[in-house]
Amino acid sequence: MLPLDDKKLNEIAKLEKAIKERWGEEAIKTPQSGWDETKEKDYKEQRKELAQKIQSNDAETLEEQKGFFITKRLLSKESKSKCPICSSQIKTLKDETCKTKWDSCFKCYVQWIEGREERWKEGWRPDENYKSKIS
Repeated sequence: MLPLDDKKLNEIAKLEKAIKERWGEEAIKTPQSGWDETKEKDYKEQRKELAQKIQSNDAETLEEQKGFFITKRLLSKESKSKCPICSSQIKTLKDETCKTKWDSCFKCYVQWIEGREERWKEGWRPDENYKSKIS
């Protein structure tokens, strides 16, 4: 670290003062100022739990094929090849995008989801009778 002279220290103090006036005391605090032993302990426990969760997920999702480990999602193409709503083939990039985000093809996205995203996220799905009337 380079040595700081009085001029540079005064510039730093000016900047800190301006930041404090604009965004408040919290903006110039060092992150360590609010850290204590209990927070450190909680953080370490959370890291351990996350590492265990990642490790268990990795063990469940990998499958060995000809000396290579491949995720099971890549091997199960059948589940991604059809729209679960209308059973049409997923063919285009639009279909793939909608399948990934909304679990539907593009046609079903336009018909059932577009403009009603919140309802869809809450779990609403068209029933069989309603789908057959529209399709």
